[in-house]
Amino acid sequence: MKADESKHTTIVIGDGAAIPRKKDRGLLNAWWISLGIAVFFIIFLPVYQPDPYWDALLFISDGIFVTFQVTVFSILGALVLGLITGLGRLSKNRVFSLIASTYVEIVRGIPLIVQLVYFYYALAKFLHLQGMVAAVMAMSICYGAYMGEVFRAGIDSIDKGQKEAARSLGFNGRQTMALVILPQAWRTILPPVGNEFIALLKDSSLISVVAIADIFRRGREFVAVDFTAFETYTMVALVYLIFTLILSKIVSIMEQRLSHYVD
Repeated sequence: MKADESKHTTIVIGDGAAIPRKKDRGLLNAWWISLGIAVFFIIFLPVYQPDPYWDALLFISDGIFVTFQVTVFSILGALVLGLITGLGRLSKNRVFSLIASTYVEIVRGIPLIVQLVYFYYALAKFLHLQGMVAAVMAMSICYGAYMGEVFRAGIDSIDKGQKEAARSLGFNGRQTMALVILPQAWRTILPPVGNEFIALLKDSSLISVVAIADIFRRGREFVAVDFTAFETYTMVALVYLIFTLILSKIVSIMEQRLSHYVD
């Protein structure tokens, strides 16, 4: 059954925070309310009761840089792997396409926490990986598989006439992809990529299982000493909430600017 292209609707569901957009006033207002609540409590609680809220916030603060370091390096690795995988899935080379498709099927079928443990405890026996390197590799490979499907769908959504027009102007295959297809596909790719970025930031809390002192692990360490689980994890949750809200807004701004530029 052929879909009516004039009424085509794209449904995007991801693990990241919802992206606030001007056309969705309810969600945009909810974003401001959520940010206001989070900022209020992360300021009010340490002032109202420094012990343990302020102590907990100070203790987990050095894990913030570690969390962002792992997130940024992982997303860069995932973008590279995702682009290669997406091109591989669309490649006419059957071997390249099969390798890319197999990579997607295997990696997406294994939970991220299992991949983290495997890289840190199993592969370390042969590769002597440090905790940070193992975490970045595992998260890059895991999210690269998801990014691959995003790139594949984005590239595949571009009208085939664009490729034919580029070829008629004398562009070869690589030039057509780099200068014509990918710039147009990026408008479609950006929202889900932004969602994956936010989801990766949240999933970075899993790296605590491989002894990396991120925000979540630092919170666990504070609880082990101070025995204030409710207060400590409240601060951890507020820090993650503020970061994800800020990232979702950055993605929204990038999307608006890109849309304005393309239009």
